[in-house]
Amino acid sequence: MNKRELAAELAERLEIDKKQSLAFIDELLSTITDTVAGGEPVILSGFAKFVRVQRGPRLARNPQTGATVKVPAKKAARITALKGFKDAVIAGKPAKKAPAKKAAPAKKAAPAKKAAPAKKAAPVKKAAPAKKAAPAKKAPAKKAPAKKAAAKR
Repeated sequence: MNKRELAAELAERLEIDKKQSLAFIDELLSTITDTVAGGEPVILSGFAKFVRVQRGPRLARNPQTGATVKVPAKKAARITALKGFKDAVIAGKPAKKAPAKKAAPAKKAAPAKKAAPAKKAAPVKKAAPAKKAAPAKKAPAKKAPAKKAAAKR
């Protein structure tokens, strides 16, 4: 499914115009991209987690020549599927469709309230690396007796 097909499906489910749903998808993607580019993670509960990570410099090998090459540090995006999404994919069942709500008649708008200043999320701490289990001991292999080759004359 591409973006236009997604917009068409969204428009059908919400009973809105395709142009509106396409504009909504564009703004959603733009907002997620801008937020993650700014260093803040975006977590959509039950769907995915979008995070910017810093990768350190490392040494790599050129597979053709075998020469060592320095790869500089860089920033990268990490997208992690969350439990609700994984469970739905594994089960092979589409998510339950919510019944479309019809728009209520327009009411007189209430005066807008000032929003409280947004709080910055605490920095995400990395978990300590898991300790490796001791390797299992293997029994010594038995050697088969060597066969003597017949001498040729």
